[in-house]
Amino acid sequence: MPDIAELEWHARGLRFILSVHIPGLLQTEDHARAVFEAVVPPLPKADLDVRLAHRVDRRRILDRTDPPQLDAIVHEAALRMQFGGSAVAWRQLEELLLASEREYVTLRVITFRAGAFPGAGQSVTYLQAAVPQLDTVELDSTHGPEFIDSEMQLRKYQAHLGAAESVALAPGASLDFIHSLIKDL
Repeated sequence: MPDIAELEWHARGLRFILSVHIPGLLQTEDHARAVFEAVVPPLPKADLDVRLAHRVDRRRILDRTDPPQLDAIVHEAALRMQFGGSAVAWRQLEELLLASEREYVTLRVITFRAGAFPGAGQSVTYLQAAVPQLDTVELDSTHGPEFIDSEMQLRKYQAHLGAAESVALAPGASLDFIHSLIKDL
């Protein structure tokens, strides 16, 4: 089974759509810890520490000299979830704003007002490889990640991401929206 960190490392572009979570690459350590502490069944401390270290280590791709283009579409629900409480949520939103200052990071928000959109509720990571034949989609599920690489399915998820993008706020309006959420915390 592929490892998400390896796929991310070799990707030239990453596209995300998430409804109830922040993209793992953009999560603060405290936010990630709170997410991992909420899994069922509860993780033993050693497993939680390993997952957290892996999550934090994956962020290295954002600091390398040739980072992939990262396009994240995050639903308002994910931004309002207070994993770890309001202080952790405030810091997580601040981290999203900082990440969006990087020229290769684009963050867009789908607000509750956008209503229904295709694939609502499904988290999708589209990993764009150096050659399109190696593109991969990673879907989160309760039993672990699922990886898809058939051409027909890839086209479906490209369309899925395009439809989500069409109902999302523009990048500037998305950042303004996140600023307003920070003020409400």
